[in-house]
Amino acid sequence: MRKVYPDARSALEGLTFDGMTVMSGGFGLCGIPEFLIAALRDSGTKDITVISNNAGVDGFGLGQLLETRQIKKMISSYVGENKEFERQYLAGELELEFNPQGTLAERIRAGGAGIPAFFTATGVGTLVADGKEVRNFDGRDYVMETGLVADLSIVKAWKADERGNLVFRKTARNFNPMMATAGKACVVEVEEIVPVGSLDPDNIHTPGIYVDRIIKSTPEKRIEQRTVRTRETA
Repeated sequence: MRKVYPDARSALEGLTFDGMTVMSGGFGLCGIPEFLIAALRDSGTKDITVISNNAGVDGFGLGQLLETRQIKKMISSYVGENKEFERQYLAGELELEFNPQGTLAERIRAGGAGIPAFFTATGVGTLVADGKEVRNFDGRDYVMETGLVADLSIVKAWKADERGNLVFRKTARNFNPMMATAGKACVVEVEEIVPVGSLDPDNIHTPGIYVDRIIKSTPEKRIEQRTVRTRETA
């Protein structure tokens, strides 16, 4: 089965449709599948529900899909770096389902593992628990959260072999591995594609069985917030 595709557009062909749910990996701008996001924008797909820790920044990452009004709803944890996100949400143009960050990660992991729901103490007694089942275990209240599954997962990895076995690099590992397991289809962009057998089996982070398509990309790797110290003078 051929998994390596020549570019992001061809890798998404036949996988996108209006009203779909997309999981997009990354944390801030670290480990985001920037070429696949741009290809999703260019596809014209609309009314998308996006599951992602954040919404990129204005004009880059998922911020591009906000600017083109292709996103109907975000299921997220942190969205504070995007002014267009704020504007659309406050204007009632964008639906938002907020999650504590650890809860979002576990909901994605649970979806990939076939676990429909779980209980967590995080959020009990807050707006997070509104409308959800709360159950007591050993004298402590827990709120029920459901697992998340997407029609498509778009993921960024460091290396892949031709069968889709993945290796992530440092903090870019963030949400990407669990999202790869929770999509009905999974498309991955990587910086390097190597022959089968080149990767150490003990150091593969995501097995190729979860991966449907791969593209090679050269990411821009923008810095979300550049902070520098004033140089001390003698």
